[in-house]
Amino acid sequence: MKGYLRGDGRKGIRNVLLVVYTVECAHHVASEIVRPFEGHDIQVIGFPGCYPNDYARLMLERLCTHPNVGGALLVSLGCECMDKNRLAATIRQSGRPTEVLTIQAVGGTRATIEQGRAWVKRTRAGLDAQSPVDMAVSELVVGTICGGSDGTSGITGNPAAGRAFDLLTGAGAACIFEETGELIGCEYIMAARAKTPELGQALIDSVAKAARYYATLGYGSFAVGNAAGGLSTIEEKSLGAYAKSGASPISGMLKPGNLPSRGGLYLLDVVPDGEVRFGFPNINDNAEIAELIACGAHVILFVTGRGSVVGSAISPVVKICANPETFDRMADDMDVNAGRILRGEASIDEVGHEIRDLVISLGQGARTRSEELGHQEFILTYKSFEPLGPSCLPAA
Repeated sequence: MKGYLRGDGRKGIRNVLLVVYTVECAHHVASEIVRPFEGHDIQVIGFPGCYPNDYARLMLERLCTHPNVGGALLVSLGCECMDKNRLAATIRQSGRPTEVLTIQAVGGTRATIEQGRAWVKRTRAGLDAQSPVDMAVSELVVGTICGGSDGTSGITGNPAAGRAFDLLTGAGAACIFEETGELIGCEYIMAARAKTPELGQALIDSVAKAARYYATLGYGSFAVGNAAGGLSTIEEKSLGAYAKSGASPISGMLKPGNLPSRGGLYLLDVVPDGEVRFGFPNINDNAEIAELIACGAHVILFVTGRGSVVGSAISPVVKICANPETFDRMADDMDVNAGRILRGEASIDEVGHEIRDLVISLGQGARTRSEELGHQEFILTYKSFEPLGPSCLPAA
């Protein structure tokens, strides 16, 4: 594998240049800056909110200094609460080029777009001149998510992703699974895999928090499409979602923006702490993908039974299709046909090895279907989290 060496010693398998809007009012200008550079790994992300939020600030800091990111242009309206200068300082301290354009100070839409495009052109040329260095599998961080689940997800795609996780953690990589709202009923099975009793209790508590949160909202993480696809209850859906964690011991637990301190398997707790304040923990799959990337994930494994077309900004998304009929209809959007397991054409182990090999190939120049199709979905909402406790982190 090859990677781009960053100032903190991490390496990225992509060399993306970001254009970041710091409030929704700057979103259009940021998008217009990027428009002429299609196909040049220049991507738009941002936070739509005008009110301050520590979670959003940390997320943008982590995303703009992600190992797959080579630099970032910040586009601000000028009167929002996001501390753009603090964000720029964090990016600059990481050794990445950055600049702040404030629309109200520059002179409006056209002037900002013109200055932004000039900066992007210069900076992209500098990034293109960088040479990648050798990168080991043990330096990878890989996340996994399932979306558009159906009755096949838990018996083909998710177990195959879990097998790939076992192979990757066995080689020293850090692997992160999440969706605590879709692990209800599996918490004690999961806790039995924790490396310490204290971590096991933290895992149980995280799922209990998710159950309370959704109960307050009056709606669980179970969609109409899940039922139409053959799933009957949240517990049945949970068993399938849990399968994508594999069988390795669980080393620790993270919250969005926390980085794994070493290789191993981690649970990402995505449900906010405290009282219910901001609505649903993740309003769609793209929000969870962004949180996995904020934890350093170079690659996302996305298991789907009914079908999904989304990709992501920053990190490539590997689509693992659980249902062979869905794959037949949507092959152009899928990277792996795990439905072959259902048809007796491959084993879980064989597809798991295929997924592992595909992840490695992404560090050797290969691209995912969603990258080839230009998918760069991104969303960031309001949340609130308390710091991790010491039981959540691997022992030194």
